[in-house]
Amino acid sequence: MARYSIRFRRSVAKDLKGVPKKDVQRIMERIESLADDPRPPQAEMLTGDDKYRIRQGVYRILYQIEDDVLAVCVVKVSHRKEVYRSI
Repeated sequence: MARYSIRFRRSVAKDLKGVPKKDVQRIMERIESLADDPRPPQAEMLTGDDKYRIRQGVYRILYQIEDDVLAVCVVKVSHRKEVYRSI
């Protein structure tokens, strides 16, 4: 299977500023694992949208999969209480 490239929206850097460094490291490891398998068993597709969600501790990573160009675009990373408020 081909390896997907990882892309980030500019807002993701802003999302990660308030997150503790050890959690950012775990989040980035989880995001990097999406390059090999963009649809792991624990990923869930959001209803009414073409985005997926994966959990990392109390944080959620929202991303889109672009199969035609083999890319994963990370849309938002935030605490579970706040992630779905402004998608």
